Amino acid sequence: MDARLVADLRQSIQDSAERGLSVASKWSSELYYAIPSNKRDTLISDAFATFSTSTPARSRSPRPSLSFVDPSPVPTAALCIPVTPGNQTHLLPPPPDVRAQETEWETQDEAALFVAQAFMAAKEFTRVEVTLKNCKSAKARFIYVYSCFLAAERKAQRDWYRQNNTRGQPPVPINRLLTTLLDMVKNATDPWLLFLKAVISSRLNRREEAIESIIRSISGYHWNWSVWTLLCNCVGDGDELSALLPLLPLPATHPLVLMFQIRTMNELHSPSENELAMCDRLLGDDCFRDSAWVMSLRACALYHLHDFGQAEKQFEKILAIAPYRIDDIDVYSNILYVTDNRLKLSRLAHEFLELDKDRPEVCCLVGNHYSLRAEHEKAVKYFRRATELDRTYLSAWTLMGHEYVEMKNSHAAIEAYRRAVDVNRKDYRAWYGLGQAYELLSMHRYALYYYQHATALRPYDVRLWQAQGACYEEIGRLKEAVECLKRALLGADPREITIHLKLAKLHEELEEQAEAAAYHRRVVEICRIEERPVQDYAKSSIFVARHHMMIAGGDLLLAKDYLERVANSNAEEVAQASDWLKKLKSVLITRPPIATAEENSNR
Repeated sequence: MDARLVADLRQSIQDSAERGLSVASKWSSELYYAIPSNKRDTLISDAFATFSTSTPARSRSPRPSLSFVDPSPVPTAALCIPVTPGNQTHLLPPPPDVRAQETEWETQDEAALFVAQAFMAAKEFTRVEVTLKNCKSAKARFIYVYSCFLAAERKAQRDWYRQNNTRGQPPVPINRLLTTLLDMVKNATDPWLLFLKAVISSRLNRREEAIESIIRSISGYHWNWSVWTLLCNCVGDGDELSALLPLLPLPATHPLVLMFQIRTMNELHSPSENELAMCDRLLGDDCFRDSAWVMSLRACALYHLHDFGQAEKQFEKILAIAPYRIDDIDVYSNILYVTDNRLKLSRLAHEFLELDKDRPEVCCLVGNHYSLRAEHEKAVKYFRRATELDRTYLSAWTLMGHEYVEMKNSHAAIEAYRRAVDVNRKDYRAWYGLGQAYELLSMHRYALYYYQHATALRPYDVRLWQAQGACYEEIGRLKEAVECLKRALLGADPREITIHLKLAKLHEELEEQAEAAAYHRRVVEICRIEERPVQDYAKSSIFVARHHMMIAGGDLLLAKDYLERVANSNAEEVAQASDWLKKLKSVLITRPPIATAEENSNR
């Protein structure tokens, strides 16, 4: 971290706030505050001594080392983003006469900007439109178009909620002014207006156009976190993220790139140890040591990696630093729910309900509290309240679906999960939930379709492959079921025996006795290594022994060992094992055991 970076971060607080981007301004200010005070003061002093910060950061041209690299053909083709050398002209700083003209216009618009900013803070968007209609500066144009967009979105949402629970309600609110607003910024070169262009393009489902505008916006102004968040929402999977990173006009080690990568992998529910290492780097003494926001990134990564113990400790540390921080408190509640920590979840729910009952995260927290107490109707009430406060709040729709599944209300569960998919098609939990709901209705082909979607998003999740296998078994496609369960074994715990037993059963039904015996033998080996009781593997032992007795060249000594172990135990299969031991003795008389390779080598 250097003086330039800290000065740009500091400037972004004001730049974002002046344009009504309160979330971006809050993010910048929290990050700036998290820099150790002695380092922050030193770097800011150096920055003032080295260069003037009086010129708005938007007019600064990027350093030459941060210009676009020539993208390789593969990532460009994967993303279909028309980033060509011709598009790189926006990286050049504006000529002095253009800068002077912009400064003059901004001075002329000063009074109008002051009152417009006050109206934005009060959410009086239509008054902003009237105030800035004839202003010429780029800042005024941004606030004007942004206020028009927000006013149109508010109207669209109001109309959408009016149609709630009716057949005519569309999946998402319809904003009929989007194309008109896009025309206002279609030729924009200002990085803030390019951000608006990206927002509108994304809302129109023009993803490639949105990503191109985002990259151009970032190259002109790095520290607008809202544009990074939008880019995160545009990324469909890990491969797209890998293709996108070389197109960013910042080095891979830049804090913004690291934060974007961690945030995106968390959103895709697939962070790795690499993302945890990035978090640790950002939380180092040289960066944002006390940042609750970066700590929360780390906690969410641990949650998605199913390291619930460490994730809980990280959230406890966050609450010790920022006891009233509501952001991501729903994720913390999910962890407490999964670990069945009723006492802590109850205390947290009561504390935050007193703090702010109208935040969707708090409603989700309280919903989890009631769900853990098996009060599903109350849980649904709070999850629904969360979706009314924010229709795009994905977790609430998904958790509401889970509650309806618990209540055996499949149709309501399907509706909730469909809403979740409409909000974000990248969340595997909603697709998985749809599969479960259709399984409850015994519609296994439909369930299979949704499980396949979930598996494509999370290919190493054992549960998803097991669910697919169960559906294939129900519809009589046993070979496909076997393939799914074999795929599940790749990500399963090596000591896991349930999948092995299921595979053995399927091979038996397919009359593939050798394969079935191999899986049963693996069950016996795992159980004996872990010193489990004989009852856990008695059936498998008998199956393996019987198989070796029935086939030519079978290992009779192994069969004898397996049967004796069961016969000398207190398992239910003692009588069955004893009967087979008697048969084995007669087999040994007529067919002596074949010495194994190990025995031959000992001789």
